[in-house]
Amino acid sequence: MARRHDREGRVPLVLLLPNLVTILGLCFGLTSIRFSFEDRFELAAGLLILAAVFDGIDGLLARRLNAASPFGAELDSLSDFVCFGVAPAMMVYHFGLHGMGGMGWIAALTFAICCCLRLARFNVAAKEETNSAGSFTGVPAPAGAMMGLFPVTLFLSGILDLREFQFAIAIWMLFVGGLMIARFPTLSLKAMRISRDNAVYVLLGAAVVIGLMLTRIWMFHVGATILYIGLLVWGLVRHRKSHG
Repeated sequence: MARRHDREGRVPLVLLLPNLVTILGLCFGLTSIRFSFEDRFELAAGLLILAAVFDGIDGLLARRLNAASPFGAELDSLSDFVCFGVAPAMMVYHFGLHGMGGMGWIAALTFAICCCLRLARFNVAAKEETNSAGSFTGVPAPAGAMMGLFPVTLFLSGILDLREFQFAIAIWMLFVGGLMIARFPTLSLKAMRISRDNAVYVLLGAAVVIGLMLTRIWMFHVGATILYIGLLVWGLVRHRKSHG
């Protein structure tokens, strides 16, 4: 797993931290499926948001501790498929698609398969070192999962109950699945740079975001999803103009 070990093959415990965080995120995703089928959508959606947070933490830990390994990469990919492909599909299906019968299941199934294809493409690109450092190709799996939860968080925030429009939920899931396997570049936070003079404003904004997440989590999710869609449209327009 880790490359640094002694002559007896023992690995420093600290190097296992990224994998332990990945497994913890996987536990969140699996438990989210359980709560989805118990109609406890607040807990289910909250656990998926936690899984997305931990997905970012494990990669950061692996880089900072120099503990990246092929085993950790495969474990992370399998965890991502469960947390960001299977779990959101099951939640949204049980929330608002099961009444459509086979058509609703096809929409959920397509979303999960698109997530799987997106992760497989990302893994191949990473191994061949052909992925762009400045952007992703298509919507990343965690972002796709958060977008997939949009009908659920619209309901939890009290804005709109889309279960009266099950066809719209199905179209949304197919749309988000298509974005995950799309070929256009999307924003990568790792590539963003800010000046030192603006760093204080970013920290202030982060404090506001954390406050909203702690007090108005579902409203925050709805707003963040709409903002992300706007950024996707802006990025796509810029891409077309630069290649037009």
